[in-house]
Amino acid sequence: MPTFLFDSFVFGPIRSRRLGVSLGINLLPINSKICSFDCIYCECGWTNKKEKGRMPSREEVKKYLDEKLLEMQKKGDALDVITFAGNGEPTLHPDFSGIIDDTIELRNRYFPYARIAVLSNSTMLTKNEVINALKKVDQNILKLDSVFDSTIKLLNQPQVKFSAEELVKNLKSFEGNLIVQTLFLRGVYEGKIVDNTTKEEVDGWVEQIKAVKPKEVMVYTIARDTPATGLEKISLKELKAIAAKIEALGIPVQVSA
Repeated sequence: MPTFLFDSFVFGPIRSRRLGVSLGINLLPINSKICSFDCIYCECGWTNKKEKGRMPSREEVKKYLDEKLLEMQKKGDALDVITFAGNGEPTLHPDFSGIIDDTIELRNRYFPYARIAVLSNSTMLTKNEVINALKKVDQNILKLDSVFDSTIKLLNQPQVKFSAEELVKNLKSFEGNLIVQTLFLRGVYEGKIVDNTTKEEVDGWVEQIKAVKPKEVMVYTIARDTPATGLEKISLKELKAIAAKIEALGIPVQVSA
């Protein structure tokens, strides 16, 4: 199915279904997706394992962001959040930590009430520098689609050494200062059933959410085209039933369908 890539390093603002009016920052190449996952549902398509492309430098990101925020301020535009997303995993950028510092500086100058958010697949939490940078932002939104390695292998297709056990351990290191995001779907991929909505999956996931103790959980499903076919969007009713299990723990849940 058709997917898309972001064609600039700073894009938007756009209306995000989960975050509000969002100005996006893409730290990856504009002509290819670079990611440590190869999720079968990713709106940016499959991870490019051959053509790496050029990442923007720290200086470029600061320049483009400075210009855009100044322009928006002069026009009187609204801004809820500056969001690191784009064509892959933002924490793969070698200057991710420094770019976060620059973004905080510029946010404070132009839109001091705007939040800074990072959408991450959590694979780089093995690096203290990445963890420390994520702890500085307002919303570090970290992926946990399953707590079973077999499901992650099918659903997220890690391109690096990865285990659910290590992921949960790293999420706990945030001591509750994080948001967990989980995409639920079911379908068939390469002849195998993939479904993270089963009782076993959801019960295991709830137990680990309880252990991680995030300040919020985001539960959502497919909203755009996916690179893999045969995937099913989960109904709002089902998502709300899953969310209710987390709300019973006293943790706020945002549901998007």
